[in-house]
Amino acid sequence: MSSKPSSFGNRALSNARRAKNDEFYTQWADIEREMNAYLEYDPNVFRGKTVLLPCDDPEWSNFTKFFALHFRDFGLKKLISTSYAPNSNAGGAFYQPTLFETTSPDYSKARSLKRGRVMVLEADRNGDDRVDFDDLQWAYLKGDGDFRSQEVKALRDEADIIITNPPFSLFREFVAWLVEGKKKFSIIGNSNATKYSEVFPLIQKNALWIGATANNSDMVFAVPKGSQVTEADRTKAERLGYPSNDERQYTRLGNSCWFTNIDHGRRHEPLQLMTMADNIKFSRHKEIRGVGYPRYANFDAIEVGFTDAIPSDYEGVMGVPITFLDKYNPDQFEILGTSLQLGKPMSEIAKKGSYPTGGPNFYLSNGDGTYRRTYERIAIRKRAGK
Repeated sequence: MSSKPSSFGNRALSNARRAKNDEFYTQWADIEREMNAYLEYDPNVFRGKTVLLPCDDPEWSNFTKFFALHFRDFGLKKLISTSYAPNSNAGGAFYQPTLFETTSPDYSKARSLKRGRVMVLEADRNGDDRVDFDDLQWAYLKGDGDFRSQEVKALRDEADIIITNPPFSLFREFVAWLVEGKKKFSIIGNSNATKYSEVFPLIQKNALWIGATANNSDMVFAVPKGSQVTEADRTKAERLGYPSNDERQYTRLGNSCWFTNIDHGRRHEPLQLMTMADNIKFSRHKEIRGVGYPRYANFDAIEVGFTDAIPSDYEGVMGVPITFLDKYNPDQFEILGTSLQLGKPMSEIAKKGSYPTGGPNFYLSNGDGTYRRTYERIAIRKRAGK
């Protein structure tokens, strides 16, 4: 005989499903490529440093395994990894402790669900003359492992560098938490986060930038069984070499990227561009070839709809796509703001009904007294002498 689930049960299951859909386990290859880019630019970037991996699952996480394996190679001082308690995000409905935990003398069934975990790696503990994953010491945290807790904040303050794939739903708060701590970091997020009010000002001030790898390409993530994965994403992940198994499903996200304030060489590679005359003559874009660069009706700048069509010899202000940030070199260009910030209200320029509404943005004339709205743009200007 079945009974109708209570409203509380429905809410708990719904919360648990949402929690599962916020768990994305990063693949080793993606971590390795990004960290190697930092090391190529500065071989000592991790030397003598304490690295914190919060919002992690130390037993499953490739972040923990990667840095444990390279502890001596990188010259780390200390590695700290923390995870959420299963019950803290309703994930307890799906949680099964591993043998790693249950065979430990410190294992507690009650604490296992309610408390987060912390793993620390500092030295060779088992006498095999190596410092690796087998030397990790683990313990239950006093709280649930939330990065906003005073307990995890204290670990943040102890660390020099913070690296993780935080819950996408908490990305804004996590960035604020990093900025508050004034730490070096490298984190994964949705590329749309470049437009967030909490993120774009940091990019403009050169306090945060796009990472060196995985931009405009697919990143594959492991997700818990039962997560919502479209057939197209599952198939694409499988084609990329990640078939689902008994423990995990795999999905691909084409709009993920690294956000960091750790320097890398790609950030200083100048864009190779043509002059304005050459773009008008030879550009592969029909919107520019033989046409040129129109000026905005409500902001003193030219429209450049493609990053590769930025004219190398133009000294004025240009509006470029958001994707420009993937190739942004702060030595070559300066960022002035976004079209949402800089566009003058069209109500002060044109008659009502002659332009589409939708809030601040840049507009272009259609040549017949009407105007069209552009996609969101970043206003940039070439640095003097570049």
